[in-house]
Amino acid sequence: MQSIPVDTSRLGVLRCAVGPEPKIADFETKEVKKDRDGNTIYSVAVTVRQEGRRVSVIEISVTGEPKGVVEGTEVRVTGLDAFSWAMGDRHGISFRAAAITPVPAAGTTATGSAGKGGGA
Repeated sequence: MQSIPVDTSRLGVLRCAVGPEPKIADFETKEVKKDRDGNTIYSVAVTVRQEGRRVSVIEISVTGEPKGVVEGTEVRVTGLDAFSWAMGDRHGISFRAAAITPVPAAGTTATGSAGKGGGA
């Protein structure tokens, strides 16, 4: 399976549609999918809205739980790759990222609180 790098700067605003959930490897046993090092793989549904186009939702896999990524937050996706797949007569494209992080809201500091307010 060949990976195709995706230029996320051309995707417009990315927003979390469904927060991180562990990927399931086996639905009968509920076994969670792990990477080669034993880390849990998570799935995050992200909305993509390019200017002048409709909203699309893509499901992105990422190793480790993305902290601070919750439904509705704008996110930054780093190292996004696309993979085409086929199983019998089914086929599609899957996405994997190195990281998914929340974009800090304007006017907040690194701690997440609002900037200094003016006194009276």
